[in-house]
Amino acid sequence: MQHSKPAPVFTDNRGSITDILAKVPLDAVTIIRSNKGVVRGNHYHKNTVQWIYLQSGRLKSLTQTGDAPVVAGILEPGDLLLTEALEKHAIIALEDSEFFVFTHGPRGGDGYEDDTYPLEIPLEAVEIKLQA
Repeated sequence: MQHSKPAPVFTDNRGSITDILAKVPLDAVTIIRSNKGVVRGNHYHKNTVQWIYLQSGRLKSLTQTGDAPVVAGILEPGDLLLTEALEKHAIIALEDSEFFVFTHGPRGGDGYEDDTYPLEIPLEAVEIKLQA
Protein backbone atom coordinates (compact mmCIF):
# COMPACT_ATOMS: atom_id res chain seq x y z
CA MET A 1 0.00 0.00 0.00
CA GLN A 2 1.23 3.44 -0.87
CA HIS A 3 -0.77 6.33 0.58
CA SER A 4 -0.08 9.83 -0.75
CA LYS A 5 -1.67 13.21 -1.39
CA PRO A 6 -0.93 14.47 -4.91
CA ALA A 7 0.28 18.07 -4.90
CA PRO A 8 -0.54 20.66 -7.55
CA VAL A 9 1.90 20.68 -10.46
CA PHE A 10 0.82 24.18 -11.50
CA THR A 11 -0.84 27.07 -9.68
CA ASP A 12 -1.72 30.59 -10.78
CA ASN A 13 -4.49 33.17 -10.23
CA ARG A 14 -6.99 30.89 -12.03
CA GLY A 15 -6.49 27.99 -9.63
CA SER A 16 -4.37 24.85 -9.73
CA ILE A 17 -3.73 21.71 -11.74
CA THR A 18 -3.05 18.41 -9.97
CA ASP A 19 -2.05 15.24 -11.77
CA ILE A 20 -3.61 12.33 -9.91
CA LEU A 21 -1.63 9.88 -12.06
CA ALA A 22 0.94 10.56 -14.77
CA LYS A 23 2.56 8.24 -17.32
CA VAL A 24 0.62 5.21 -16.05
CA PRO A 25 -1.21 2.79 -18.37
CA LEU A 26 -4.88 2.41 -17.38
CA ASP A 27 -7.56 -0.07 -18.44
CA ALA A 28 -10.53 1.33 -16.49
CA VAL A 29 -11.58 4.37 -14.47
CA THR A 30 -14.50 3.78 -12.12
CA ILE A 31 -16.53 5.99 -9.77
CA ILE A 32 -17.76 4.34 -6.58
CA ARG A 33 -20.16 5.83 -4.06
CA SER A 34 -20.30 4.19 -0.64
CA ASN A 35 -22.66 4.91 2.22
CA LYS A 36 -21.29 5.31 5.74
CA GLY A 37 -20.45 1.95 7.28
CA VAL A 38 -20.20 0.03 4.00
CA VAL A 39 -17.26 -2.36 3.60
CA ARG A 40 -15.94 -2.96 0.08
CA GLY A 41 -13.23 -5.26 -1.12
CA ASN A 42 -11.97 -8.00 1.16
CA HIS A 43 -10.30 -9.52 -1.87
CA TYR A 44 -7.11 -9.39 -3.90
CA HIS A 45 -6.19 -9.41 -7.58
CA LYS A 46 -3.47 -11.55 -9.14
CA ASN A 47 -2.82 -9.30 -12.13
CA THR A 48 -4.44 -5.96 -11.34
CA VAL A 49 -3.02 -2.77 -9.82
CA GLN A 50 -5.49 -0.20 -8.48
CA TRP A 51 -5.29 3.41 -7.34
CA ILE A 52 -8.10 4.89 -5.24
CA TYR A 53 -8.51 8.67 -5.29
CA LEU A 54 -10.92 9.94 -2.62
CA GLN A 55 -13.08 12.78 -3.93
CA SER A 56 -15.29 13.24 -0.85
CA GLY A 57 -15.96 11.63 2.52
CA ARG A 58 -13.55 9.55 4.64
CA LEU A 59 -12.37 5.98 4.17
CA LYS A 60 -10.44 3.51 6.27
CA SER A 61 -8.15 1.32 4.19
CA LEU A 62 -6.96 -2.11 5.25
CA THR A 63 -4.23 -3.87 3.28
CA GLN A 64 -2.12 -6.97 3.78
CA THR A 65 0.75 -8.41 1.78
CA GLY A 66 1.23 -12.15 2.28
CA ASP A 67 1.12 -13.04 5.98
CA ALA A 68 2.43 -9.65 7.14
CA PRO A 69 0.33 -7.65 9.62
CA VAL A 70 -2.68 -5.76 8.31
CA VAL A 71 -1.87 -2.10 7.62
CA ALA A 72 -4.65 0.40 8.34
CA GLY A 73 -4.86 3.97 7.11
CA ILE A 74 -7.35 6.82 6.90
CA LEU A 75 -8.03 8.49 3.56
CA GLU A 76 -9.18 12.10 3.44
CA PRO A 77 -10.39 13.95 0.31
CA GLY A 78 -7.52 14.34 -2.15
CA ASP A 79 -5.66 11.23 -0.91
CA LEU A 80 -4.43 8.56 -3.31
CA LEU A 81 -4.02 4.90 -2.31
CA LEU A 82 -2.15 2.35 -4.43
CA THR A 83 -2.81 -1.38 -4.03
CA GLU A 84 -0.47 -3.71 -5.90
CA ALA A 85 -1.29 -7.08 -7.43
CA LEU A 86 -1.60 -9.83 -4.77
CA GLU A 87 -2.14 -7.22 -2.02
CA LYS A 88 -5.27 -8.02 -0.01
CA HIS A 89 -7.42 -4.94 0.49
CA ALA A 90 -10.66 -3.62 1.96
CA ILE A 91 -12.18 -0.16 2.28
CA ILE A 92 -14.58 0.94 5.03
CA ALA A 93 -16.61 4.12 4.49
CA LEU A 94 -16.35 6.21 7.66
CA GLU A 95 -18.71 8.72 6.03
CA ASP A 96 -20.76 8.76 2.85
CA SER A 97 -17.92 8.78 0.31
CA GLU A 98 -17.20 9.05 -3.40
CA PHE A 99 -13.96 7.83 -4.92
CA PHE A 100 -12.39 7.04 -8.26
CA VAL A 101 -10.66 3.72 -8.92
CA PHE A 102 -7.99 3.75 -11.63
CA THR A 103 -7.22 0.21 -12.78
CA HIS A 104 -4.35 -1.33 -14.70
CA GLY A 105 -5.05 -4.97 -15.47
CA PRO A 106 -7.95 -7.26 -16.31
CA ARG A 107 -10.33 -6.02 -13.60
CA GLY A 108 -12.39 -3.57 -15.60
CA GLY A 109 -15.29 -3.50 -18.04
CA ASP A 110 -16.54 -6.95 -19.04
CA GLY A 111 -13.79 -8.63 -17.00
CA TYR A 112 -14.76 -6.91 -13.77
CA GLU A 113 -14.74 -10.09 -11.65
CA ASP A 114 -12.24 -12.14 -13.68
CA ASP A 115 -9.28 -11.13 -11.50
CA THR A 116 -11.03 -10.87 -8.11
CA TYR A 117 -10.31 -13.43 -5.40
CA PRO A 118 -12.43 -13.09 -2.22
CA LEU A 119 -10.76 -13.51 1.17
CA GLU A 120 -11.89 -16.33 3.46
CA ILE A 121 -11.42 -14.09 6.51
CA PRO A 122 -12.28 -10.37 6.15
CA LEU A 123 -9.35 -8.03 6.82
CA GLU A 124 -11.27 -6.19 9.52
CA ALA A 125 -11.48 -9.50 11.45
CA VAL A 126 -7.73 -10.05 11.01
CA GLU A 127 -7.08 -6.48 12.15
CA ILE A 128 -9.07 -7.04 15.35
CA LYS A 129 -7.09 -10.20 16.10
CA LEU A 130 -3.80 -8.37 15.57
CA GLN A 131 -4.77 -5.54 17.90
CA ALA A 132 -5.87 -7.88 20.72
